[in-house]
Amino acid sequence: MKIEHVGLFVNDLEKTVSFYEKYFGATASEKYHNVKTTFSSRFLTFADGARLEVCTREDLNQEKLDGYPLGYMHLAMSLGSKEKVDEVSAQIEADGYTHLSGPRVTGDGYYESVVLDPEGNQIELTV
Repeated sequence: MKIEHVGLFVNDLEKTVSFYEKYFGATASEKYHNVKTTFSSRFLTFADGARLEVCTREDLNQEKLDGYPLGYMHLAMSLGSKEKVDEVSAQIEADGYTHLSGPRVTGDGYYESVVLDPEGNQIELTV
């Protein structure tokens, strides 16, 4: 068994899709749109076959929770080397996105940097 894809609701579908294409080499599908429900999505496929479905609709819950809410917390992207983690972290920060922490070696031995995508979703950049 494997996870087929993960879904992510966002406000700005195209800006989020462009972010993952630029920094992680994702290839985006054509946009699907359901006029009746206002649901739209695009699938992002990464080099290893992993997929992320980026979705939006008009009636999204806009409330942001503080602290560490229940549910999925972050997406971890394996970039293949410490140098690539450093490079992508620096580029994302230089382009004006939030860089939360790192690069650093965590207590459990991961080399990681944590950034936010355009919607504020955490991404761990790892080796």
